[in-house]
Amino acid sequence: MVAPGCVTSRLGSVFPFLLVLVDLQYEGAECGVNADVEKHLELGKKLLAAGQLADALSQFHAAVDGDPDNYIAYYRRATVFLAMGKSKAALPDLTKVIELKMDFTAARLQRGHLLLKQGKLDEAEDDFKKVVCVWDAELRELRAECFIKEGEPRKAISDLKAASKLKNDNTEAFYKISTLYYQLGDHELSLSEVRECLKLDQDHKRCFAHYKQVKKLNKLIESAEELIRDGRYTDAASKYESVMKTEPNVAEYTIRSKERICHCFSKDEKPVEAIRVCSEVLQTEPDNVNALKDRAEAYLIEEMYDEAIQDYETAQEHNENDQQIREGLEKAQRLLKQSQKRDYYKILGVKRNAKKQEIIKAYRKLALQWHPDNFQNEEEKKKAEKKFIDIAAAKEVLSDPEMRKKFDDGEDPLDAESQQGGGGNPFHRSWNSWQGFNPFSSGGPFRFKFHFN
Repeated sequence: MVAPGCVTSRLGSVFPFLLVLVDLQYEGAECGVNADVEKHLELGKKLLAAGQLADALSQFHAAVDGDPDNYIAYYRRATVFLAMGKSKAALPDLTKVIELKMDFTAARLQRGHLLLKQGKLDEAEDDFKKVVCVWDAELRELRAECFIKEGEPRKAISDLKAASKLKNDNTEAFYKISTLYYQLGDHELSLSEVRECLKLDQDHKRCFAHYKQVKKLNKLIESAEELIRDGRYTDAASKYESVMKTEPNVAEYTIRSKERICHCFSKDEKPVEAIRVCSEVLQTEPDNVNALKDRAEAYLIEEMYDEAIQDYETAQEHNENDQQIREGLEKAQRLLKQSQKRDYYKILGVKRNAKKQEIIKAYRKLALQWHPDNFQNEEEKKKAEKKFIDIAAAKEVLSDPEMRKKFDDGEDPLDAESQQGGGGNPFHRSWNSWQGFNPFSSGGPFRFKFHFN
């Protein structure tokens, strides 16, 4: 018996069009056909069963001509057309059946199957939605195939999950669910579903092969993320390179790996590499907030403040509540304003991520070069005095961790305007106050007078 509102979907492996026909004598009695039409229908049915398709088709033509409103005549004629491989001729008859009897689910399912084969996915989906019963596994699987071809894998997964519960030992459903999750880049759920397949059949060849691939990929990704948590960014980036080599055919893993490599380079203060990889991600996904944030941080290291501001603003458009974006944008704006004033890194000619030893080395070299005692001309001496004061101020700020952090956050610790509560600038001093300064000392600025011959 067919459940109410449902149709048995036993689509024969040889003739998918020969669905279990509804009791046609009962359906014919409903139609109230005349005796001649009834005779054509019965004779055509016998000829169809005997495989005499051309003769059967003639009988059903006569039945349609005798009663143009008889949906059974159209349905049987469509069945013969399908048996003869004439699906295009069958489609109008199936449509006519549905027009005459909208609840004739067998005809609607047949039409949906034909539309799916013809690539008319939206129309096929509409038919399948109207005939699928929540407890019919095979129809669920058929609709899932339609969703897959329409490019809606998550809807397909929903139907396949239902089918996996409705049919015992449905390894095929678990395999398909796992492969769909894998294509979506969800390696963890893919691994979970393929394990369910192997629980039912540990010798399932496709599931076992897929399991080995997913497990390998999953292990690489987990290892890479652990390295990121430990701050080992170079090693983590190398792991994600291995992920792309392990699965070069699924674009999702390539783009996600590049996104994480971009993050690693940014955190590891390798701005040139970070900008390059982040930009590759953003070419594919212009609204990728993570890549925008990481590229913005790399731009800050490279002192490309306008570009950093633009990335932060784009990221904020897509995630306005992200505190990290808001703070990054404010910092970039402060640094841009600061760059238009005095930039201690530029004064010493070092990068923003320079180590303390590099800062001291650069300072000593410049202090020797611009010490006012080197200049005899009064105008040149005044210029050197100003330059020397800036060099000393840069060393003072950048060699002190607390002052350097303030400066890196966009606040000049030696600028009265940047200090809350006002106050004077401690480095607005005359050259006289710097005499006795030893540029080779790593301690305080005033030790002993330093003369040049």
